[in-house]
Amino acid sequence: MRWLPFQLNPDLPESGIPRAEYIQRKWGSRGGANYARVAGVGATVGIPFAFDKIQVQPNTLLAHRLLYYAEQNGRQDGVSEELFRAYFIEGADLTDIGALADVAAKAGLDRDAVAAYLESDSDRDLIAAADVDARNAGIGGVPFFIFNRRIGVSGAQDPEALLDAMEQALKEE
Repeated sequence: MRWLPFQLNPDLPESGIPRAEYIQRKWGSRGGANYARVAGVGATVGIPFAFDKIQVQPNTLLAHRLLYYAEQNGRQDGVSEELFRAYFIEGADLTDIGALADVAAKAGLDRDAVAAYLESDSDRDLIAAADVDARNAGIGGVPFFIFNRRIGVSGAQDPEALLDAMEQALKEE
């Protein structure tokens, strides 16, 4: 499994914007109800979403660069899990290099090396181009699954739908 770059909000400033402002812009008064529903579903499977802790709606270019770095160092799955935990449960600011370096360290990467990488411009253009490529391929939201580079499935799906897509991708080999 690989995590590929796709930003939900690529036009946000690099420092992000206040989360309350983002929710108001996107959903107006319905924002709270949307997140309450997701939190309820999460609770049924043991995920204690804490949307109220999120103060910054991030531009996720740095987070995607971290995931690419992690992939190059054999830690992408661990880093992705820590990123989700940090953001959705702890409310971490994913525009903050220190917070991202802490995430990386929890997943077994060298904190200082990650911070130096994120402070540089290394792979910035590569990740931005991959995000554009995803949009040009018709991806417009997350989650989006691509099985065996053949079958795409958009949105949250039941396990059976994902299994069917996996089996279809294998048959087309």
